[in-house]
Amino acid sequence: MSRFIIHGGKKLTGTHRTPGNKNAALPMLAACLLTDEPVRLSNIPLIDDVRTMLSILDDLGVTIDLHGHTVSLCAKGLRKRRLNPDLCRKARSSILFAGPMAARFGRVTLFPPGGDLIGRRPIDTHLSALRSLGISMQGKDRYMFLRRDLKGAKILLDEASVTATENAIMAAALAPGKTTIFNAACEPHVQELCHLLNKMGAHISNIGTNFLRIRGVDKLHGVRHRIEPDYIDTVSFMAAAAVTEGSLRISNVPHHALDIIARPLQRMGLRWTLEDRELVLPPGQKLRIRNDFGSAIPKTEDGVWPSFPSDLMSVAIVTATQARGTMLFFEKMFESRMYFVDRLIEMGARVVQCDPHRVVVSGPARLHGTHLSSPDIRAGMALLIAALCAKGESVIDNAQVIDRGYERIDLRLRALGADIERVNPP
Repeated sequence: MSRFIIHGGKKLTGTHRTPGNKNAALPMLAACLLTDEPVRLSNIPLIDDVRTMLSILDDLGVTIDLHGHTVSLCAKGLRKRRLNPDLCRKARSSILFAGPMAARFGRVTLFPPGGDLIGRRPIDTHLSALRSLGISMQGKDRYMFLRRDLKGAKILLDEASVTATENAIMAAALAPGKTTIFNAACEPHVQELCHLLNKMGAHISNIGTNFLRIRGVDKLHGVRHRIEPDYIDTVSFMAAAAVTEGSLRISNVPHHALDIIARPLQRMGLRWTLEDRELVLPPGQKLRIRNDFGSAIPKTEDGVWPSFPSDLMSVAIVTATQARGTMLFFEKMFESRMYFVDRLIEMGARVVQCDPHRVVVSGPARLHGTHLSSPDIRAGMALLIAALCAKGESVIDNAQVIDRGYERIDLRLRALGADIERVNPP
């Protein structure tokens, strides 16, 4: 278990380059199993969740050639149909192997996936979607997915689950006939997976909507694809610079995603300009929460795309602690996402937790350093941002959890002027 030691109060200033989208890379790695030809992905983020997915693929027999941020994969000589249980427990994304492996190879055995403890995360929507396509599931402590009669179907998802949508899309790409998916997730990374599959020879239409049409094909071919930048990473670094009164120039920026999620950030006073593929966050941000009409307290709530992403709620809450005014945050998707605010309160934040889903934040608050622990990827990054603007020393245990979603976070922050040190166990 590693830890970060941070001495706060240092302005973050300089240039940052946004890495590839974590949530796009993970299903694309699973999608390489849909063809026996090479799949080459560039701009891949070198984070722990990606390394876990690569380890699973390597254990299955996929040929992997990783050079820098580019990986080539070939699933021609797969030797196993059973995933390593220890590796499954390391990442929630291991569930993404169910659809492509069952569709192409007829069966796969995997184990309950790990991931962040942010609330109940059932796989029932996955099971229902795959069952409609002719893929059944057996077992409790392990999941055996068996392809009976793979064919296109009409699918109505119980919820707009990102990973369930991705599993259904990958299986349907090889399912004879036509498939329609109602209530599909349409986040940017889901759209990017669809575009990747179409480049491999799939026929997916209505991309970017919650109603997808897929016409199955006999086989898919290899592809070269560059992963789009990660808007979660971009906003995380914007917030870190803003609360430390620094300035930042960010290259490789996902313009379209920022256009959609900008409003809650601007409501807290963040301002920036876009120049081609660069974002410029000027110094001296005047963080002030803008009230709703009639001086009503504004609300930021998450939801399925194009609503504000749940993955950014923790970062937005920390930003609000440094903004003048009051804002209500409503986390509707995960019942344990908000529990990290207890740590912010210990640091001096003025936060009232109304219930597991809602908190009221009043700022600005002078935060002070303390001893913390990272509960999940996004809350861990939020606590790290809080430590960067806090007075004194903060220690964040369980820092390796943050590594699952942010590449070399300590080195990248140090390059911008942060006083942060990683201490690894002996």
